Amino acid sequence: MHLLDPKNDYVFKRLFAVAPHLLTALINAVRSEDEPLEVIEVLNPRIDPEDLVGKFIVLDILTKDRHGRLINVEMQVKRFAPWSARSTYYLASALTKQIASGEGYAELKPVIGIHLLDFDLFDEPHQLNQAHWCFEMRDRWQPTTKLGPELELNIIELGKADRLHSACAQSLAAWVAFFEHWSEESAMSQLSYPPVQQALNMLKDLSADAETQARALVRERALHDERTLIQAAELRGELRGKQEGLQEGLQDALNKMVANGIPQAQARSILGL
Repeated sequence: MHLLDPKNDYVFKRLFAVAPHLLTALINAVRSEDEPLEVIEVLNPRIDPEDLVGKFIVLDILTKDRHGRLINVEMQVKRFAPWSARSTYYLASALTKQIASGEGYAELKPVIGIHLLDFDLFDEPHQLNQAHWCFEMRDRWQPTTKLGPELELNIIELGKADRLHSACAQSLAAWVAFFEHWSEESAMSQLSYPPVQQALNMLKDLSADAETQARALVRERALHDERTLIQAAELRGELRGKQEGLQEGLQDALNKMVANGIPQAQARSILGL
């Protein structure tokens, strides 16, 4: 049987929005150095038909734990220019929407982001040996001093984490293997971590459902169309930049030729202007 890709954000949400215990296990695997939390409610379990074909949206999961903290869990398969701005804005919005005008700030509960990326976000040479990132509000000069717990963003670069397998905690490594090798029976048979095995069984059930298969395909096509639009826009910008650079270079050459005593008309003719 062909298994659906759990990195498809529709499939991802279908898997985890109905299974708070698996979502809890995934979140705690990512935040293994923090006190374990427990998801008690998924605040946005619905997936409307129009969401499947919506451009430039992510089918995220917004949850609440026992202490009222909000946890935003997302699977993201595409990289685009304002990625950090979009992620920060979403977390900040989840924070500000908690209180109405006139209510006290003491009512605010922390917002935690868990973003799983199907691409390498940090690809500079000094960043290649790290795939798990946690961003908080800390002091630049004394990083151990944290302003508060209000905003926290955890990022897992799945492909990089898979390549750096030994650098991950055991539970996180199991989840990474699931998302990267879900269709490889031999790889999956070696995983003994119960939550991942449960997720794999649920994925098999979803994959056997014809309607779910059709919806996943609709979503995959929408994501492909979106990537095509982004690539086309980037190409147009690149070509426009090259054309502008060429014009600037020709103008500089013209100015230098005229400054050296070559008549402007002759210089323009030589340069093809």
